[in-house]
Amino acid sequence: MNKSFKFYAGIWTVLLAIWCVIVFFLRPIIPEYIADYDNRFFTVFTFILITFIGNLICAFFAFSNDNPKKMFLNMPLIIVSWSALITMLVCGTALILIPNCPAWSAIIVCAVILAFNAMAVIKAIWTADMVSNVDEKVKAQTSYIRNLMVDTEGILSRAKSDAVKSECIKVHDQVRYSDPMSHDALSVIEAKITVKVDEFSSSVIADDVEKAKAIAEELIILIAERNKKCKALKG
Repeated sequence: MNKSFKFYAGIWTVLLAIWCVIVFFLRPIIPEYIADYDNRFFTVFTFILITFIGNLICAFFAFSNDNPKKMFLNMPLIIVSWSALITMLVCGTALILIPNCPAWSAIIVCAVILAFNAMAVIKAIWTADMVSNVDEKVKAQTSYIRNLMVDTEGILSRAKSDAVKSECIKVHDQVRYSDPMSHDALSVIEAKITVKVDEFSSSVIADDVEKAKAIAEELIILIAERNKKCKALKG
């Protein structure tokens, strides 16, 4: 249980306690109002209590992850659950105060409100999960170029002579301005690039200018070909 949820649970407990005090101690002293703890009252109170519990469950779900980005994506869930609670409190209080309001009408109104808000909560959870899944998918699809960037930067840092360093910069720039998105259809050419990068790294470490230049030219051609295929796949 993280600190954010503990803080939230503290506020939630105070609000629930205040609501109970209002219902059981302040409501009976309203002028010219006869307190009647009948089936209607306990029906409404039960629905409100269920909504309170639902609100706390939503908060636990939203704050269960310490990742700031995922917590941000779950913020609509908190907003929806609070909207549900406020709506139920307002309508429930009105149903309690309306004279001679039948219990069945209170059940119908509260059930409709609860069902509507439950669908809103489910939608908020689904939206957050969908955005999170898309984000994870994008990270996976861009991992190849990001890793290739790291590799070429490492190779550049190992270059000894200016001639070899110049070839490293060419390769690094070609990777840097490449399309970051990958695709399963690019696996063959990306495998070839990976092999060539390993060969290029060996030539740079050996400070073999001619070999480094030859492999760099091959790499630039392969990366350019990959980018063309990537563009064609998007079209």
